[in-house]
Amino acid sequence: MTDSLQPPGRVLVQIASATMVSAMVLVAALATNQFAGAQSRHPRSARALPAGAQVIEHVIIIVQENRSTDNLFHDKKLIAEGADIASSGMNSKGQRIALEPVALSAGYDLDHSHHSFKAMYDGGKMDGANLIPVACGKVCPPNPQFKYVKVSNVVPYFQMAEQYSFADRMFQTNQGASFPAHQFLLAGTSAPTATSDLFAAEDVTGFLHANWDMGCAGPPQVLVRMIDPTGDESLEMFPCFEHPTLTDLLDNQSLTWRYYATAPNSIWTAPNSINHIRFGADWGNVIRPQTRILTDIDNRQLANVSWVTPSGQTSDHPWMNTGLGPSWVASIVNAVGNSSYWANTAIFVTWDDWGGWYDHVAPSSIYNSYEYGFRVPLIVVSQYAKRGYISHVNHDFGSILKFIEELYGLPSLGYADSRADDLSDCFNFDGTNSVFHTIAAPHDAAYFLNDRTPPTEADTD
Repeated sequence: MTDSLQPPGRVLVQIASATMVSAMVLVAALATNQFAGAQSRHPRSARALPAGAQVIEHVIIIVQENRSTDNLFHDKKLIAEGADIASSGMNSKGQRIALEPVALSAGYDLDHSHHSFKAMYDGGKMDGANLIPVACGKVCPPNPQFKYVKVSNVVPYFQMAEQYSFADRMFQTNQGASFPAHQFLLAGTSAPTATSDLFAAEDVTGFLHANWDMGCAGPPQVLVRMIDPTGDESLEMFPCFEHPTLTDLLDNQSLTWRYYATAPNSIWTAPNSINHIRFGADWGNVIRPQTRILTDIDNRQLANVSWVTPSGQTSDHPWMNTGLGPSWVASIVNAVGNSSYWANTAIFVTWDDWGGWYDHVAPSSIYNSYEYGFRVPLIVVSQYAKRGYISHVNHDFGSILKFIEELYGLPSLGYADSRADDLSDCFNFDGTNSVFHTIAAPHDAAYFLNDRTPPTEADTD
């Protein structure tokens, strides 16, 4: 459906280089009436989760960076138990390439733009990974896209996946990079307004470190490319949007939420690009630094819903992380597991996009010019998560939103959440108690709370 003002993206691109204030005013003007109606146009969701799900009072969404399922979970135990993980893949020349081990902190980075999605997807043949551009240090390794992370680097992730529920059919909703992915994780869309048929399709541009200084409060020269229903990306706009997000649904029911972030204006800080959040009272729910999640758990201050994003060092982003990601995630899981929150919390650990790494499974469906993308890992950790379970059900970022909507009886946002499943296959609410077993990791919560190393910025690609 196209916005009644024809079309909002085209108007916005004309003023994107003017002033930040004029851009924000126009976005708000375009969306004022749409936003007011969007929250009431969808009926309240009937609770569809299994009986007993109401025991869950807290949901934590931990978002890591840039890994495909084949790349990160080359776990022999999971594979033996039926997880669909490939050990080789086809390239565009018809050659079968063996996946080889590489460090989590690999010294190179892969393009993960919409263009690279199309190259790797190749009409569903999944044979174009070798065509994805690579940025290397001194030397690129052979077949840099065809790698899996060394088992020794990610043991805490394997422990979580083997003990609880692991999904091998989790797809990122968007066909692109981190900025739009985090918008989908917050709202089920990266559209600029509630009824626009455009999506923000890429990371932002404007200057060298634009990804660290952008959004509604950022400088006016920052722009993001938009994709229209035909797949055209020639339009650009200032990355400040106005439409409902899950946080609005939570606010309307007096449910609490927090968004833990490293930097306020980062592409990973999704509320930063939602006008009414960035310049409203809800901006106080964006918590920095991200390590506050650990003290909030310890101090019994956990919100009903929490999003947790990493620093560059703990992100799993290649050529940026320092190998700390598995310990960082384990520290949060252990904090919950060793507290009274274990009895009423569900933790979803996922990755925002595939990062350009090879994956052999094509998206289960293509909905429009930008949905859906490639597989990313998903681990469901909870006292009520099925033990040693591998989910072959198709999930996406909208599934996490749908779970929360049904859990709290919220209306649907009407975006990706409205088409998604609710992850109920990953849970068993039969009342059986489960003792938490601490996830062994090289570093614990104290390490992250006491670490004074300045955080590195979000993606620069």
